[in-house]
Amino acid sequence: MTFKPTDKDLAQLQELGLSVDKVQQQIDHFKQGFPRTNLDQAATPANGGIIVLDDKEITRYEKLYRTLGKGKKILKFVPASGAATRMFKDLYSFASTYFGVANNFSKEFPEVKEFLENIHTFAFFNDLKASMASAELDIEDYLQRGDYSTVINFLLKVQYLGYGSLPKALLKFHRYGEMQRTPFEEHIVEGALYAQCSDGTVHLHFTISPEHRAAFRRKLAEVKQYYESTFHIKLKITFSEQKHYTDIIAVDEQNQPLRDDEGRLVFRPGGHGALIENLNEQRADLIFIKNIDNVVPDWMKHTTVIYKQVLAGMLLELKEKTFETLRALDHQPDEKTLRKAIRFAKEELNIMVPEGCDAKTLHGLLNRPMRICGMVKNLGEPGGGPFYTIDSKGRRSLQIVESAQVNHKDPQQEEIFQASTHFNPVDLVCSTKNYRGRYFDLRQYVDPQTGFISKKSKGALTLKSQELPGLWNGAMADWITLFVEVPVATFNPVKTVNDLLRKEHREG
Repeated sequence: MTFKPTDKDLAQLQELGLSVDKVQQQIDHFKQGFPRTNLDQAATPANGGIIVLDDKEITRYEKLYRTLGKGKKILKFVPASGAATRMFKDLYSFASTYFGVANNFSKEFPEVKEFLENIHTFAFFNDLKASMASAELDIEDYLQRGDYSTVINFLLKVQYLGYGSLPKALLKFHRYGEMQRTPFEEHIVEGALYAQCSDGTVHLHFTISPEHRAAFRRKLAEVKQYYESTFHIKLKITFSEQKHYTDIIAVDEQNQPLRDDEGRLVFRPGGHGALIENLNEQRADLIFIKNIDNVVPDWMKHTTVIYKQVLAGMLLELKEKTFETLRALDHQPDEKTLRKAIRFAKEELNIMVPEGCDAKTLHGLLNRPMRICGMVKNLGEPGGGPFYTIDSKGRRSLQIVESAQVNHKDPQQEEIFQASTHFNPVDLVCSTKNYRGRYFDLRQYVDPQTGFISKKSKGALTLKSQELPGLWNGAMADWITLFVEVPVATFNPVKTVNDLLRKEHREG
């Protein structure tokens, strides 16, 4: 199907910064789908795909970070645009179906039962109690009477505490005596502990949704002075939103563009992969990337801080070696220099170097953005993992691959997928500068063939939506990539509200 826009459509595309060709490409992806990733081998410690550091190396890299990081601009980049709606899925379902009677409450609503039994221990309990009190309602009375729906509605609904529509970043996760902290604040504390520049500045960048910008700014104004004085730092916090020109048209099951009640084309955000545009605008020598909900109280932070420094020290050392090698390749290298550079690329950067590689080709392989990704042992969490893959040109490389990218009907591919021993916790340290001090255009290192297509309901309609290559999947597909094992203690995400009941999120 050829996309033939009306004059009204053209005006809408111009408003979004999208071209007709781009929309046509999106529609073609819906029709043709995306090719499955060709897995060659699970990346594991046994085959060298995942580096396991010993105590001596951990100490060395930790010290190296403090040495090589001096004078560098360090940035913490946190995707934080997601609303907390999915965190409360079970509570939403309960509030819409429970009318005071359940034959077997424990069996019918086990997650809700666990939530209610522990409600007093959540960091947001006092706020919930106050919200009900402002309406002259006593939370204890409602809990005792079994009027649980009212309590939950006060927690979730926008006219009350509004936790269902707030960003996850601004929910109260952890208690410290009479004080409580949000994930936004926990990332500030983490920044102070391992991402502080030599002059005491801590740079943080949060990607947010436009509707939450005011709430983030209010929270920052409320807490900035406290954290600056507590940790003797200067905070430089910036925000950005997904670009509208990364939005993707929605189609029906026949791949026809959908329109709203006013006849306008329906577009949806491009997903995590769109954030490569936001990352591309950041200017720093070293960038840490971590998800908004993977935070812990202070008593649990020690391991995270150590391993962040270790990964950063490793990256800075490899970056220096890579730059030195590139400079050597700039000046018509002799055979010995070329052999040494090839050995470095293969053995230290895990790059597949083609047979008979010349200096120019090797230069191109080394002059790319670089990332080191922490990997935890697989404990059955959903999500991506580390693999060696083969692309359409026969090139073998390390990639983070999501389950949706794999052809599970192919027995061989499924066997490789199941052989994975580790999981991607989104624990990245990145270098986006080249050896001449210029920033890479990160958009040039994206694999556009690694998107995702899913079906969603919108009223009576079924619409198909598409996501750009994931930020740490296809959006970084052509980066120099290394995987390093990190402890499971560094991975403590909060996907449901009851995850906050785990010991890792309680007071020490």
